[in-house]
Amino acid sequence: MVNYWAIAIGINQYQLFQPLSCTEADAEAIKEYLVNVAGFPPQNCLLMTNTSVPIQDESTFPTKENIVQWMEKLVACCQPQDYLWLFFSGYGVNYQNKDYLMPVDGNPEQIVETGIELRSLMHSIHLSGIKSLFIFDINRAFGTQADAPVGAEIIAIAEELQQSAIISCQPEEFSHESTELGHGFFTAALLEGLHCDQGYNFSELAHYLTDLTPKLCQHHWRPLQHPVTFVPSPQPAILPVISVDTDSQAVIFPEESFATAVTAAPQPVAVLETIINPTITPAHNLPIEELNKNGNDKTLVNSPEATTNKRYIPKVTETNISTSTKNLPIWQQFMIWGGGSMTIVAILATFVLRNPRLFRIFSTTPSHTANIQLQATPNAENTTSGGNNREKAILELEKMSLRATQVSDLTVAIITAKKVQPEQPLYEQAQENIQVWSQIILELAEEKARKEDYQGAISAVEVITQEQSLYNQVQTAIEKWKTAEKQFISNKTLLDAAKKLIIPGQASSYNRAIALAKKIPKGQPGFENAQISINGWSEAILELAKARAIQKDFASAIATAALVPDVTIAYDDAQDAIKKWQQQK
Repeated sequence: MVNYWAIAIGINQYQLFQPLSCTEADAEAIKEYLVNVAGFPPQNCLLMTNTSVPIQDESTFPTKENIVQWMEKLVACCQPQDYLWLFFSGYGVNYQNKDYLMPVDGNPEQIVETGIELRSLMHSIHLSGIKSLFIFDINRAFGTQADAPVGAEIIAIAEELQQSAIISCQPEEFSHESTELGHGFFTAALLEGLHCDQGYNFSELAHYLTDLTPKLCQHHWRPLQHPVTFVPSPQPAILPVISVDTDSQAVIFPEESFATAVTAAPQPVAVLETIINPTITPAHNLPIEELNKNGNDKTLVNSPEATTNKRYIPKVTETNISTSTKNLPIWQQFMIWGGGSMTIVAILATFVLRNPRLFRIFSTTPSHTANIQLQATPNAENTTSGGNNREKAILELEKMSLRATQVSDLTVAIITAKKVQPEQPLYEQAQENIQVWSQIILELAEEKARKEDYQGAISAVEVITQEQSLYNQVQTAIEKWKTAEKQFISNKTLLDAAKKLIIPGQASSYNRAIALAKKIPKGQPGFENAQISINGWSEAILELAKARAIQKDFASAIATAALVPDVTIAYDDAQDAIKKWQQQK
């Protein structure tokens, strides 16, 4: 039995890189296509973004630790010959001739320690026997060691392993985003190709992307980028092939049946069992251009010829829509016609609670809203001394398996609590909890700002909206952080410029770098880093002076040591050395 899996990762707000704009939308759109159009089981598709909600008690925030853990779980759960889409939109880095993906906590100064090495990742997936499609919309970071061309190793590894791979541009090019399109240019072209049914032939998809991506760049007056693709032989079936049972008008996946009814007993398989039959797709929900226009029983989407490599769509009329649904169980009819969605949620929640072993990896619940409930605390007065609202709110978090130390968990809790309506009995408690959780988020954001992670601080408090009492305080803090971030970037640019002045072995170059770095004002963001560099450079000057003194060139040693500025860590030692060498001349 072949399963189709997907992990879509998109990171807008990095902790140590400049923020991106469209990567989260890229990942969300890819997952939406795979689930709603390509027919991937929703419980087999994982989304990891800055705002993706945890799955049960497992965080999907795209840190290195979380990404690696989810990949390990997936590889352990998959069967050989399963298919995996791994989509990543964010920063990529080449360091010492190795390509890395940078998670949200990636550090451009510590790439090996904080990045995800692609050779290791791709090899681990390959060894599991999974057939993979790697899609990387990679941005490069300007002005850091992470600015090196990236992508050549990815294609080399894909060729070595005979795994499908696409990267968004040539290694020497840059990927760009478009606010008009709402996506990166590469991902916009990819989505267009997929929705035009190019994905059922990988070579056709590769050719489509190679043609459309630079055209989009040119149309929007941006630098051209040309995707790079490796197509293995034989070509893999990167999307499930869909055909039609003409008797039932149901869409069938020939390589695998995902049909596990609610009343069916769970089977001991490695994949997550489904509790809804996703193979039942009402034809009236199909794209208009895919509907039968010829009156035939079967119509091929892309060609009038019948082949096994394409999907078929049945003829659709009001009559056969009715026929296809009238014999279904009433709960499935509610799902199709949309009239019983809330009832189904309740049924599913009950089923989940009674069958916990079914949920081994990706939960079918797309968010916490199905399993997080704000329940009144029994005898709250007795369990929380003096009616302490903070203790009550933290207790509610513990009930929901959420952490008061994680902004993402607090955000999920607030979003959930806001759904409680004024006429409901838990409304007042929900509002109190929102106030406390918002205060905790503000405190965590302030801690981020103290560590000069201003974008992280600003992103953290976005959940605090105008109707909350903390809103004005938050807006004041945001303006302060924005100002501090501008100062930080300006000072970092100044310090980077100072570093570029240094010529190893030339004392005067260190002295010029120190003079430039001293222009960073005390008390501004980046000042501490500047002082560390200044002290390091002053010690380097003194070491050069000592080396010349060892060679008995005391005049040169004295002149060099005199370049060590005052108020630096090496100044007193330099002055002592000068007095000593003057006596030895």
